Amino acid sequence: MDETSATAAGEARAPNGSEAPLAPGAEPPRESPPAPEPLLEKGHKLESDLDPHGVRRLDPQFVPFQQAVGWIVTATVSASALATVGIVWLAADLPRWGTALLIPTWLLFTLAIGWLSYVWPAIHYRHTSYTLDEEGIEIRSGVWWRQVISVPRSRVQHIDVSQGPMERSYGLGRLVLYTAGTNHSRVELAGLSHGVAFWLRNYLLPRGSDDAV
Repeated sequence: MDETSATAAGEARAPNGSEAPLAPGAEPPRESPPAPEPLLEKGHKLESDLDPHGVRRLDPQFVPFQQAVGWIVTATVSASALATVGIVWLAADLPRWGTALLIPTWLLFTLAIGWLSYVWPAIHYRHTSYTLDEEGIEIRSGVWWRQVISVPRSRVQHIDVSQGPMERSYGLGRLVLYTAGTNHSRVELAGLSHGVAFWLRNYLLPRGSDDAV
């Protein structure tokens, strides 16, 4: 077989090296691209892609989530207050000026709760953070009264990741740590993306000789 025939025969072989020849005029099959890695919910970052040390904030989706919960609480409390106003208006013998103040008082009460439900989640978000190191996790929270909770990895006995129905719709979850001892034996960190919560669980589990006591 001369050189021209050998080249033609080589081109007729399948690109994957198999002996099956290609049909005349057919294009060689294209290799399938690698399957993409699973992604977190839109707007969330995988914690393992970040520096495992330093101050970290909660997921930004925690603010609209808390606001939605606040609107539900506002509607429930407002409806209960309105029912109370109706009972007082029917049953109590109030002067005319007292009766006239019932509805405005209820309205101001509802607006105050609604405003607080809208503003407070962003304030709470700015004042809550956590840090990680080789020893464990430290959680800082509180607006008026600050609280710092340090949880050493060596004292962690069990870790749960929970997610309620509303949290699921926002892609959020919460990390619950159970530790040895009576002080802060249950520590909860809410407002994490669900994927980050699982990453933290794996990061904080005791390793090797660091088993919980």
